[in-house]
Amino acid sequence: MNARAPEIDVAKLTADEAASEHARLGAEIAAHDKRYYQEDAPTVSDAAYDALRRRYDAIEAEYPELRGIDSLSEKVGAAPSAKFAKVRHRVPMLSLGNGFSDEEVEEFVARVRRFLGLAAGADLAFTAEPKIDGLSCSLRYEGGRLVQAATRGDGFEGEDVTNNVRTIGEIPDRLKGDDVPGTVEVRGEVYMSHADFAALNERQQAAGKPTFMNPRNAAAGSLRQLDAKITASRPLKFFAYAWGEVSAGGLPGDTQFGVIKAFARWGLPTNPLTVLCHSAEQLLSHYHRIEEQRAALGYDIDGVVYKVDSLALQERLGFVSRSPRWALAHKFPAERAVTQLEGIDIQVGRTGALTPVAKLTPITVGGVVVSNASLHNEDYIRGIDSDGEPIRGTVDGEPVDIRIGDWVVIQRAGDVIPQVVSVELQRRPKEAAPFAFPHLCPACGSHAVREEGESVRRCTGGLICPAQAVERIRHFVSRDAFDIEGLGEKQVQAFYDWGLVRQPADIFTLEARDSAPDALTRLKNRDGWGETSARNLFAAIAARRQVPVNRFLYALGIRHVGETNAKRLMRHYGTIEALREAALAAIMPDPKDSPGEHPKGNEAWQELVATEGIGAVVAEAVVDFFKEPNNETALDALLAEVTTEPMEQTATGGAVAGKTVVFTGALERMTRDEAKAMAERLGAKVAGSVSKRTDYVVAGADAGSKLAKARDLGVAVLTEDEWLALVQG
Repeated sequence: MNARAPEIDVAKLTADEAASEHARLGAEIAAHDKRYYQEDAPTVSDAAYDALRRRYDAIEAEYPELRGIDSLSEKVGAAPSAKFAKVRHRVPMLSLGNGFSDEEVEEFVARVRRFLGLAAGADLAFTAEPKIDGLSCSLRYEGGRLVQAATRGDGFEGEDVTNNVRTIGEIPDRLKGDDVPGTVEVRGEVYMSHADFAALNERQQAAGKPTFMNPRNAAAGSLRQLDAKITASRPLKFFAYAWGEVSAGGLPGDTQFGVIKAFARWGLPTNPLTVLCHSAEQLLSHYHRIEEQRAALGYDIDGVVYKVDSLALQERLGFVSRSPRWALAHKFPAERAVTQLEGIDIQVGRTGALTPVAKLTPITVGGVVVSNASLHNEDYIRGIDSDGEPIRGTVDGEPVDIRIGDWVVIQRAGDVIPQVVSVELQRRPKEAAPFAFPHLCPACGSHAVREEGESVRRCTGGLICPAQAVERIRHFVSRDAFDIEGLGEKQVQAFYDWGLVRQPADIFTLEARDSAPDALTRLKNRDGWGETSARNLFAAIAARRQVPVNRFLYALGIRHVGETNAKRLMRHYGTIEALREAALAAIMPDPKDSPGEHPKGNEAWQELVATEGIGAVVAEAVVDFFKEPNNETALDALLAEVTTEPMEQTATGGAVAGKTVVFTGALERMTRDEAKAMAERLGAKVAGSVSKRTDYVVAGADAGSKLAKARDLGVAVLTEDEWLALVQG
């Protein structure tokens, strides 16, 4: 019996199904990012994470209005640990898009050619290098001397591990050569070889200390030690393969391959298996050669990375969301194993979604002991998709379900087994019964319901559900929202349990209530607190009574409004009051209306939907939030305590910073994608439709209805040459 993918084809999802699954995936991926990058304790394999990310990206591609939910299209990794000083990356350390099949590699090459407008016979070179399974690290050299080292962190801010990196023998304290720039940030991967990992675990075991799960975790844990002496005792290695900030004078080469050769001349370790290729066929040939050698390399890799070789072409290609268009990580296939399903736990997320988790008899796969796996949702356990079609075949006409006691096939490719793939029916215990998915929330006892067309069952308890209430407050105070230092997960849970904080506004009245004469127990007298810690918390809260308006909106936890969509909305409306007014005034289209009664919604609704990157799904969530009386009351209470500041523009001082631009027609000097990317880099907002808020319409050949509407509204119309003259000053 062959297993096939459990999810519904993305193209068959309704808008509501796509929005629901996108939100669920976003929350799950964010949790995995934190465990992997911040805690060095992943609970999901690379293959499972990649599958989640792939589906997330596929949904965004099918429903562009969802792009940016939970900020995952813009984020990398997770926030740096509070144990280390923080380092702000001058050039972000972004991650790569992934590919899993030969066809995806061929499409990547074709996509690059299309973007650049290259003729079929034009040469296009790529580098191909092993993808090291370690910890990303950035080394800053000034005057040829190592002055700072940092982990990737969330891609924008990492951990200062300079003292620890200085203990790694392969990393030179000084670079050699006449062509070393005055300042250069060399980036690469810290890793541990298989032999060194085995020897380290032997020493740990002999000393009665815990052993490490795998080389990647051993390397990450070793590099992120507070005591550099511990790091010095660990056998860490390094491969250099990229760069960040480079001072005037630039890099010693105009190709990726040339710069890597310069790294080697400077005394940095580079991977000798990095090669140049000139076609998809050559890339794939090298990939399969590396795949065959994988077991004999002596260190862990999980794929091969392809990069456009020309740095000038890399610059033209630019980035999309969190990944460069000019690179692709071609991942290796997953591993599989069989174990027994001992139980199914139901977890309740911030949005009230009930998610099943398989509890497995622990099993070792590729040197990793695993005991948990994802079961996705209720339908996946039952063995059907949203249309009721079997996803694992049938027995006697019934879909093959998953039952407690079953022997199940699990799949992994990195650290931990992530998902149950199929069931070995011949080993099913006679007493095994179909799993009854709960219809009551395990956290609060409220009814858990499934909306029509959704695959997720959700708790209806709202703010009375401790699982949701606590998670919403945690979201509110999180790093990318209000970022209140001292209010971590444990503190939020404690304040909720004590009845001190049940909604966001309570955070800002906490000090006044704490000092009131009738306060039963002062915070400084509570377990785990003292006068100094209480004073510091109150100061941290007071420091957040003013926040950028986009962070305020993101903190509200509106469904489908992550960091990116919060920025988009605030760039368009400017203030919470303006957005709120628009949402309250909006009349959404209703299929029951007669043709004359807002068949497309009223003007306020149309403007909201037309906001770049928003669309109907996000707009409906925003309208529903602001029109909910309970939310209105909570928002008024919050605004009585907090004021908002304007958000920062991407760029300032330029001719188009803060302007709204629409491109239409065929451009001659660059592709449409390149034009949009240029406008956004310069701080402009690129819209998909023309309205009274549009500042410029850039019209190429064969421009149609958008050009006509611009003229009707009196919007400034520019040719491509006029646009380039404007932005180039």
